Amino acid sequence: MLASKRSAGKQMTFEDRNYTVEELTADSFDGVDIALFSAGGSISKQFGPAAVEKGAIVVDNSSAFRMIPEVNPQAMRGIKVGMGKGALIANPNCSTIICLMAATPLHQRAKVLRMVVSTYQAASGAGAAAMEELELQTREVFLHLSILIYILCVQYAFNLFSHNAPVLPNGYNEEEMKLVKETRKIWSDLDVKVTATCIRVPVMRAHAESVNLQFEKPLDEDTAREILKNAPGVVVIDDRASNHFPTPLEVSNKDDVAVGRIRQDLSQEGKLDIFVCGDQIRKGAALNAVQIAEMLL
Repeated sequence: MLASKRSAGKQMTFEDRNYTVEELTADSFDGVDIALFSAGGSISKQFGPAAVEKGAIVVDNSSAFRMIPEVNPQAMRGIKVGMGKGALIANPNCSTIICLMAATPLHQRAKVLRMVVSTYQAASGAGAAAMEELELQTREVFLHLSILIYILCVQYAFNLFSHNAPVLPNGYNEEEMKLVKETRKIWSDLDVKVTATCIRVPVMRAHAESVNLQFEKPLDEDTAREILKNAPGVVVIDDRASNHFPTPLEVSNKDDVAVGRIRQDLSQEGKLDIFVCGDQIRKGAALNAVQIAEMLL
């Protein structure tokens, strides 16, 4: 385990074993086969190339290379531990992973021409400090205290707001453009049309997404439901009789992505609507990185 000089010497426990955190330096990667980077973009830029130069395969959260094991395993072709050289593989953004876990099996059957995504993103996506702020503000509301804002730009408790990523000149924010660019890259399809609106919601953990899909080939909802039931890493929760569909609470601390509300778009033939929920910390980040590492062995 490697971290900054400030964290060096700390003890971490995993599966009943204690590990001492060491200071991260350019020489930390001698003899390392796989390096999992989760320390922010600046650290990845500084030390990722050094790790690759030492022969390590880096699994990172940068935008250099996007890969989801269940979605585009072909992107890993030729990359294995012991191949004699390093490589850089990057986790996609969490909202992209959750969306494409459900959309890709349908895309493989009927080819998606256009995808419209609306996200409802939890505090966990903004880090532990944002989760603490949401909890603190919720208490302040119930106690009729002044709402203190430290991390995000507006009151988070009992509120919705546009994702806190910087807004670009085209009017989209960086989170929305990640969905656009990463989908095209992962599907190896520069022609697929993608538009997204990303919203923060006062949920502690796990993201939800409404996805509208337009297909090249006919695909009815029953066929789509069967495809999704057989898709790896996906669980279908689609009980209309009891109004039971995916929720962030149900998928929190779970590895699978849940999909429901599978239905024909009444406004236009050839389209489907689905609703997807996934744990941003697990499949949206840590689990996906570990699955990539497992594929390298």
